Amino acid sequence: MIDIHSHILPDIDDGAQNLEQAISMAETAVLEGITHLYATPHHRNGRYENEKPSILHHVDFFNKELQQRNIPLHILPGQEIRIYKELIDDLDGNVLIPLHHQSKYLLIELPSNQVPAYAAEILYELTLRNYTPIIVHPERNSEIIENPDILYDFIITGALSQITASSVIGNFGKKIMNFSHDLIQSNMAHFVASDAHNTTSRGFHLTKAYETIQKQYGIDRRFYLQENAEIVMKGESIYIEQPSHVRKKKFLGIF
Repeated sequence: MIDIHSHILPDIDDGAQNLEQAISMAETAVLEGITHLYATPHHRNGRYENEKPSILHHVDFFNKELQQRNIPLHILPGQEIRIYKELIDDLDGNVLIPLHHQSKYLLIELPSNQVPAYAAEILYELTLRNYTPIIVHPERNSEIIENPDILYDFIITGALSQITASSVIGNFGKKIMNFSHDLIQSNMAHFVASDAHNTTSRGFHLTKAYETIQKQYGIDRRFYLQENAEIVMKGESIYIEQPSHVRKKKFLGIF
């Protein structure tokens, strides 16, 4: 199993705070059945920078540590990029890193409480340059929850989305869980990833999330989401199912 979003690298953002915590996360990931794990530290989220050269260095160091301890997990480089106006310039400047740094997939994070006015322009510009932006945890963005058509428009113009395993199983609350399932039903979820930060409050939970998806939507949906992560690792193009609009819920019998 492949997990495209985690904060396992020690002492560089709000994930693992030291090497032993990172090792504990790695051991937990192996128990989950994860064989390849993308380390995607925060970039430009207001607290952390984590530019490409540093990430590659930390990934190389951590993989060697895992090998020495005989932990069968391979760490791949990536970055969780908070969207910002100079993103395209920094991409040209070799500051940013796509998943596995040889593919064209970029993890893009939106602020939790809004979608910046310039987001559509940045995402579209990425697609013009043959990059595929993957919007991470849109189910936790308050503006998208209130207006899912924002995400629909991003997907129609070439973006993908990744929902979080913990969201699927209700660890972030019922509202976010229900919206996660709305996105799955509307073909607006292309990946499930852990976004793991530790082994306690922000763990992996991928197996449970996939089992939940299989139970509610069938094994084909589970395989689609799992295989998309494999396709990203190969640097290939995934099959995009036609999205549909999320239906507004009735309140007291009224839309």
